[in-house]
Amino acid sequence: MTVSARKRIWGWWFFDWASQPYNTLLLTFIFGPYFAKVATAEFMAAGLTESVAKAEAQAYWGFGLSICGIAIAILSPILGAIADGSGRRMVWIWFFSLLYVVGALGVWQLTPEAPMLAQAVFFFGIGFIAMEFATTFTNALMPSLVEDEKLGSVSGSGFAFGYLGGLIALIIMLLFFAENGDTGRTLIGLAPAFGLDPSTLEGTRFVGPFSAIWFIVFMIPFFLWVREPKRPAGMVQRAGAALTGLWQSIRGLTGRRSLAAYLGSSMFYRDALNGLFGFGGVYASGVLNWSITQIGIFGILGGVTAALASWLGGYADQRFGPKPVIKASILVLIAVCCIVAGMNRESIVGIAIAANSALPDVIFYVCGGLIGAAGGTIQAASRTLMVRHTTPDRAAEAFGLFALSGKATSFLAPGLIAIMSTMTGSQQLGITPLIGLFLIGLVLLVWVKPDGDRGMA
Repeated sequence: MTVSARKRIWGWWFFDWASQPYNTLLLTFIFGPYFAKVATAEFMAAGLTESVAKAEAQAYWGFGLSICGIAIAILSPILGAIADGSGRRMVWIWFFSLLYVVGALGVWQLTPEAPMLAQAVFFFGIGFIAMEFATTFTNALMPSLVEDEKLGSVSGSGFAFGYLGGLIALIIMLLFFAENGDTGRTLIGLAPAFGLDPSTLEGTRFVGPFSAIWFIVFMIPFFLWVREPKRPAGMVQRAGAALTGLWQSIRGLTGRRSLAAYLGSSMFYRDALNGLFGFGGVYASGVLNWSITQIGIFGILGGVTAALASWLGGYADQRFGPKPVIKASILVLIAVCCIVAGMNRESIVGIAIAANSALPDVIFYVCGGLIGAAGGTIQAASRTLMVRHTTPDRAAEAFGLFALSGKATSFLAPGLIAIMSTMTGSQQLGITPLIGLFLIGLVLLVWVKPDGDRGMA
């Protein structure tokens, strides 16, 4: 492999490193739980009981994520088809990188004393949608990086590198910025850096600007080293023709059973995984009464296992193929959901435990490590299996369909969690619908060819 080829791969990996904090810091471990606490306090101030206020805060967050999912589902395949037709993907990455920064900076404005919840969700949504769109176009560059037999290791190593970046970013936030609400000090007992005011939780709120700065700095190698392949002039299409091709691709799914089954499978298991990521911190806050610092430590553990498992999973993918890796990951995630659904502060799977026992905390930390490991490997292997169902010249459109399948039912996980929580009056039982979503995804994998459109099962 030439030096320039290695630099392109490294540059492509840097996108995962740069963008991962939006998932790690903003969605799951810092801003998401912070939003839940601020929203809960606001609803309680309006006269709701604590349990109802927590449910309202979770519903508000879930509604925002659902709107984001709908926007991504509708626009991703359309923009992907247009980018494929024009042969220009990098310009879209530049555009959505700008929106990523705007959205991340905007969440700083969510203050505990006068929270503007709708504005916070709006800015979070802008950045989250931008991150997803930028990921679609970056993934579309993957087939041009290496030959097919190395796609698994490149994808897995990319996710591992990204999770490592998110892990380091989370550690920095916990050590120097995110304050404990009771003490006003960080994990190592320091006042928040740069003179940030702990009384208004400026250290925790700095997660937005920090993520924006991180992204700007580490996207530099990507834009310096990654070049999209030039498309022959005769293959360039106008937007109308590209959209016509997209519609034909959607209609053509009826004759591509493996791709259709895979998109359906990934639609359900990725929605369930996003449910775990999106509500993991909220669950820890509401059921186990964890602080932001404790949730952050939980995130560190998950980040370590995700980075290691993604790297190892990439080599398992390369040796055994992505489909077995995906199946194994789904089984682990189903087991985790079953454990978490049967656990609270008073009992574990119906067995009473001593008051103030640390056992629920230990179990949830273990579950967090398993979620990180299985979540990392399933995402990396999913990307590889999608590549096996497309060609380099239609990659952005294909990954647009992949984004569509990942978001078409994005309302399901938060909606079902909200309904089940209301019906049972239990936050932990509220996550049981995720088990069903994982099972549907597992069943649909039966009709997916291990080599996609590039070989027979």
